[in-house]
Amino acid sequence: MNILLWTLAGLLAAMFLAAGIMKLSQPKQKLVTTPNMAWAEDFSPGMLKTIGAAEVLAAAGLILPAALDVVPILVPLAAVGVALLMVGAAATHARRREGQPVVINAVLIAVAVVIAWGRFGPYQLS
Repeated sequence: MNILLWTLAGLLAAMFLAAGIMKLSQPKQKLVTTPNMAWAEDFSPGMLKTIGAAEVLAAAGLILPAALDVVPILVPLAAVGVALLMVGAAATHARRREGQPVVINAVLIAVAVVIAWGRFGPYQLS
């Protein structure tokens, strides 16, 4: 199970790192024209950068504390943060009546919850 949790955390971290870097490095006008990013119209450029920064920090929090053995309790806390980010994303997509992204958000929430459960519970990092 430990290998599964590491794998899930690695995949989730890679996805959030890529998404966060994209939001931090691209202007709002370019993000809005990117496929599946029309929702960015609803947010200010500053908020998009904030979301991107939160995603990059979540990616780092899913991997670095455990890999460096420095405050490993941050791993499940980062997973909870990812789940909360995805709840917000799902609410945004639902408000815009975008069904497919809501399903993707639900899957990402489930993955984050599994990581949080495993790392808070039976497969804690010491």
